[in-house]
Amino acid sequence: MAEEQQANGAAAENQQQQVQFAIQRIYAKDISFETPSSPAIFRKEWKPDLKLDLNVKHEKIEDGVYEVVLTLTATNKVEDDVAFLCEVHQAGIFTIGEEVQDGQLAHMLGSFCPNILFPYARECVSNLVNRATFPQLNLAPVNFDAIFQRHMQQQAEQAQGQQTADA
Repeated sequence: MAEEQQANGAAAENQQQQVQFAIQRIYAKDISFETPSSPAIFRKEWKPDLKLDLNVKHEKIEDGVYEVVLTLTATNKVEDDVAFLCEVHQAGIFTIGEEVQDGQLAHMLGSFCPNILFPYARECVSNLVNRATFPQLNLAPVNFDAIFQRHMQQQAEQAQGQQTADA
């Protein structure tokens, strides 16, 4: 009997330690596709130069509810001409429990949520490029954990540099 109570207590403690997380909605907030050099671009030999930019923003909607927006911009040039410019703002509304600490919350908003949003944004970009009759564009997976760590390190270095300058 005592062992059963101890096991139930451990299970209850595990449930309390788990972070409450839920996806409320995933949606396309803004989509833009431009082919400024068409139709001349279709006559050129296809030697693309792809530039990919990622950005993540988040906003607190209410206590424990956040909107995270992943902006993916793909600019493809052939020679000096822009073949296409595609920008997708893929967003999601996430519920994150109040028990999450600040550092953990920053990681969830800056890495975990964008990891969820990226496949949707990647699919959208691929579909838009395909509909514009350009060769298929398959974007590689992105390591948002590494990007987040680099961002945090840069912020720490900037803060340290600012403290040194103030001293």
